[in-house]
Amino acid sequence: MSMTRTLTTAAIALALAALPGIGGAQSFQAGQPIMWGADEVSRTPATLSLRGRAELTQGDSRIRADRVEGTIADGVLSRVEATGDVYFVTPEQTIRGDRAVYTPANDTIVLTGDVILTQGENVMTGGRLTYNTRTEAAEMDGGSSGRVQGVFYPDRSGT
Repeated sequence: MSMTRTLTTAAIALALAALPGIGGAQSFQAGQPIMWGADEVSRTPATLSLRGRAELTQGDSRIRADRVEGTIADGVLSRVEATGDVYFVTPEQTIRGDRAVYTPANDTIVLTGDVILTQGENVMTGGRLTYNTRTEAAEMDGGSSGRVQGVFYPDRSGT
């Protein structure tokens, strides 16, 4: 591994570690009901399609987008794909992207496109964010420029 790639990997790891408490209790939570709404809705036994101001909410977290398509297996929402002006929002953070796929079975949401993660004043941008809502593990890959960028402010509380 080249020195530049090693430094880049280390910087990303430090940047992600600097974001205090991403997700955790505010993330999509197993066992809680999932509420949904949109301008237009269609549902079959195997799918849920939300169009226009589509939103799925579970606990304190939500996914908003122009369109949300859900796959239902055995009466349970097993996969969610959101497209067009996608936001994954918790009380602590907002993640914006062009497209997102959330898989409840492995607690993973993958956002792609021009991804922007904000938490307080901290901001990180890239092309693809893979985030585990249960473990809080996150990995950001670069966009078309191949770079991940961020601005992080130290804790000013003195604690």
